[in-house]
Amino acid sequence: MELLYLLLLAFTVVLSTHARVKHNLFMFNGCSDTEKEALYGSEGEEMWHSDFKLKQGVATLPEFADPLSFPGAYEESVADQEVCKQNLATSIKAYNSPPEEMEPPETSIYPRNEVLLGVDNVLICHVTGFFPPPVDVSWSRNNVKVTEGVDVSQYRPRSDQTFHMFSSLKIRPAAGDIYGCTVNHAALQEQPQTKLWVVPQGGVLSPCLTPVLLSGLGFTVGLLGLATGIYFFIKGSTADVSDTAVSKKKLMQFYQ
Repeated sequence: MELLYLLLLAFTVVLSTHARVKHNLFMFNGCSDTEKEALYGSEGEEMWHSDFKLKQGVATLPEFADPLSFPGAYEESVADQEVCKQNLATSIKAYNSPPEEMEPPETSIYPRNEVLLGVDNVLICHVTGFFPPPVDVSWSRNNVKVTEGVDVSQYRPRSDQTFHMFSSLKIRPAAGDIYGCTVNHAALQEQPQTKLWVVPQGGVLSPCLTPVLLSGLGFTVGLLGLATGIYFFIKGSTADVSDTAVSKKKLMQFYQ
């Protein structure tokens, strides 16, 4: 049984005293029996996350002439994970496994670039509005499960305290190909959502296609195993003043 503790701290920070430009920065830290996640972000977008498998931090901002750096952030995230595990144990004991609050995901699928037959491209599956993590995402091409060329983002918090994430698939479209993105989540009660994206028989395909939702029995897709368990999330809670000050300092140091 998987148990998850998530801590989300958000700040509105004035980055320039002259221009009075405000940015909403956030720090996200999560842990469970099997998963770890730590990231920094701004305006709802990820700037950096920890890759605990590779034991390094990964900056996810586009390349700039003067890029931001995150010195010491990975080492701090490792230490934060120990605190997270302690908080997890305390939460398990204090809340005595309450019923889960769940929100089902909404899914859309679209190409990254204008589509030309035989030209490499990327399909993106956006999964949003779900609570709690995790969600399982799988891809198919012509009703056959695809695992190569798949990438999955970190879970990213939204302002309404749900989450969103992206999965992408590298493709070389051929006329008549049918690609599917299947999403499973505990709130769907074992009725996964499948969005289809169809390559037309000829011509150029616009990136802005309306996705098709295919219900239950008409489409068979291999699914990744859905992790089950009880998740703890302290919604709308505030850290004490000392913890908030430390976390805010961590975020602010990367803008100096």
